[in-house]
Amino acid sequence: MAPHVLKRAFDVSAANQVWCGDVTYIQVGKRWMYFAAVMDLFARRIVGWSFSMVSDAELVCEALRMAVELRGRPYGVLFHSDQGCQYTSHKFRNELARHGHQQSMSRKGECWDNAPIERFFGSLKSEWVPEAGYVTEYEARLDVQRYVTRYNTARLHSYNGYQSPVTREKLAA
Repeated sequence: MAPHVLKRAFDVSAANQVWCGDVTYIQVGKRWMYFAAVMDLFARRIVGWSFSMVSDAELVCEALRMAVELRGRPYGVLFHSDQGCQYTSHKFRNELARHGHQQSMSRKGECWDNAPIERFFGSLKSEWVPEAGYVTEYEARLDVQRYVTRYNTARLHSYNGYQSPVTREKLAA
């Protein structure tokens, strides 16, 4: 298990300093589809994600790899998550090490230690995902990706002075 390095210091001064990740589930028919997301804490932008019908280490590794590529392969990012088995796995830890990232983990049973990504999932489910879920996996993936795009480019955040994450990052550049 990794130490709790982040210690709820959610305000960061630049992009690619701290990312946080988590996994949630979305109903698809009579099954669950798992959705892993990676958020850059600077502007609360979702920078990586993946979907799977199995919640395993590969799910979170794919989301991390997407973030690494989309953000230009930054080195030395602090990656914070809960203590889920996906994040404590050797596979995920090796993926972090391959990119030169440091791992931080929430304390056991402390959901507030990863509040920004938990808030994102809450918004996704309350604002967007149909109450009955989706009929097909394809429909779910497409619709959740639409939300991520909207969230990053159009959804206003009080944390960002009522700007979208993309706008906040552009203004800081």
